[in-house]
Amino acid sequence: MKALLTEAIGTFFLVLSIGLCVNAGAALAPLGIGLTLTVMVYAGGRLSGAHYNPAVSVAAVLRGVLPAARLVPYWAAQFAGAIAAGLLVWKFTGHPVTVAPAESTTALKALVGEMVATFGLAYVVLHVATGRGTEGNSYFGFAIGATVAALAVGMGPITGGAFNPAVGLGTAVASLVVGRGMPALAWVYAVGPVLGAVAAASVFKYQDAA
Repeated sequence: MKALLTEAIGTFFLVLSIGLCVNAGAALAPLGIGLTLTVMVYAGGRLSGAHYNPAVSVAAVLRGVLPAARLVPYWAAQFAGAIAAGLLVWKFTGHPVTVAPAESTTALKALVGEMVATFGLAYVVLHVATGRGTEGNSYFGFAIGATVAALAVGMGPITGGAFNPAVGLGTAVASLVVGRGMPALAWVYAVGPVLGAVAAASVFKYQDAA
């Protein structure tokens, strides 16, 4: 239960940061989002692994550091946190945050972009937090948060920059709840990140093998 509460809280603050930064049009949104993830990873790492991302949880199961039986409960906690944050963003700003690709981005390009970016994120998470010889290091949270910030700067304007099904789908559900409808390409933020996470876990297992 402590782990699930941690996942819900961490995902809540990640999505809250995304929503407030994006809706305010903050120029330093990627930095704010990356720093939020950094501190939440440091806060919750010892309790749940600090995934805050259903795709990262998939990678953790494939890596063998999260029992498969805990995957669905982790997802439930992560989506609960994301939806709650999405609703609070709506209350604070007057409109929900919507994660969507640029108008010039096709569904295929958005799918591939989210897959590639999440591959990079899951790859970093697995290596810095679970790789042989990196246990107990002091930089894992910074590495993970910096990865998200960097990817948000480059890939965000193209795909919407979720790299996380809880971010993409959780905010879409919140938007639907408040009567604003669900983005047509919300599915991209489930399929792309999960595919990227599966690929990252496969590469990691090859590289980390004795």
